[in-house]
Amino acid sequence: MAGPDPITGTTRVVGVIGWPVHHSLSPVIHNAAFAALGLDLVYVPMPVALERVAEAVAGLRALGVAGANVTMPHKEAVADVVDERTPDAGLLRAVNTVVVQSEALVGHNTDAPGFERFLLDDLGVDAGGRRALVFGAGGAARACVLTLARMGAASVSVVVRSPERAEPARMLAEDVGARFEVLAFDAVEDAEADILVNATPLGARGEELPLPRLGATTVGVDLLYRPTTTPLQRRIHDAGGSASGGLGLLLHQAGLSFELWTGQPAPLPVMSAAALAALADDEQGRSAHPTG
Repeated sequence: MAGPDPITGTTRVVGVIGWPVHHSLSPVIHNAAFAALGLDLVYVPMPVALERVAEAVAGLRALGVAGANVTMPHKEAVADVVDERTPDAGLLRAVNTVVVQSEALVGHNTDAPGFERFLLDDLGVDAGGRRALVFGAGGAARACVLTLARMGAASVSVVVRSPERAEPARMLAEDVGARFEVLAFDAVEDAEADILVNATPLGARGEELPLPRLGATTVGVDLLYRPTTTPLQRRIHDAGGSASGGLGLLLHQAGLSFELWTGQPAPLPVMSAAALAALADDEQGRSAHPTG
């Protein structure tokens, strides 16, 4: 099998800014896409400590970097230091994609449109008229709230430990005209919801979230993609509903980023195959070294 294209003096760099970033699937996904289309680009991890975000972003143009993704915990900090923000990046106060132009660093947010594509194209789920419940109030959660509200959800509830953290999400939902509610974790079991979204780290180590009554019509999305099956997914499946992990959202938001950097349609099947292979290797490694 042919190896990756060689890095030359004309190769341009794209990367992912975060802290940490060693676990990110983005290099695997994008490098597979660049190779498939024969693009002279390479995607690398860019670990940036919290106090160095402004320096790192300012250095992108000086280094000739073509663009960057931004992951936790830097999405809000990067939104504060780019030269321009797209409407969604401004609404969400979070940037997950930077496009380096000759005169400006432009911050985009592909999480919201990526989540909508994932729901409609992959799951065949239209949130219109449905009751949605989102765990979390960070950047990813706000993107999901905005998407669900725009799609016409009958109501959007956000589950948080500190109610004040939900205020930005409330403003997003109510500006679109959606009914919004903030719930404490101990009130979830009495709630009613058709669509459940976990936008927190809970479940990565087997933690159980409190859930409302589940059934055959329940749709669940856990934004975690490690492990491949989370406790939330398992419980919804056991109740007869449908549930998915976060890989689909990752791929769709990555595809939108790819299109912004290259001007070409993203080869999503190639990107998906690369991600699934990496996750399978990861699971195999965990099985071989269970205490690692």
